[in-house]
Amino acid sequence: MVNFPENKKIILFDGVCNLCNKTVQTIIKNDKNDVFRFAPLQSDVARQIINERGIDTANLDTVILIEPGVAYYHKSTAAIEIAKHLKGYSWMRIFKPLPEGFRDGIYSFIADNRYKWFGKKESCMVPTPEQQALFLK
Repeated sequence: MVNFPENKKIILFDGVCNLCNKTVQTIIKNDKNDVFRFAPLQSDVARQIINERGIDTANLDTVILIEPGVAYYHKSTAAIEIAKHLKGYSWMRIFKPLPEGFRDGIYSFIADNRYKWFGKKESCMVPTPEQQALFLK
């Protein structure tokens, strides 16, 4: 069983996607209240979390935000929930009232083309020594 860091929200992301890795770096830079911890979807810990939580594996082409003891979010809702905690990005909550199907349609279009537009790595990103504590093992 995964021991979640106390009072932290967990972001599961595509570790080989260049866009996703850039987004994680942006989150780290703007997470001034130290809200988030991270795990690549390709990691053992992410697979364990997914299995323990019974998360629908059809959602593995997306970012997943887990609020331990509360809920999990994916696609556009996860992005909005993450952004509201980031310095300079809380304005994104203006998209929350839009129908989820509409928001997720745009999200899925970008997700479906992310490798073509932004490329992908051969393996998951390796956090810098300063970032190691932010990643679940």
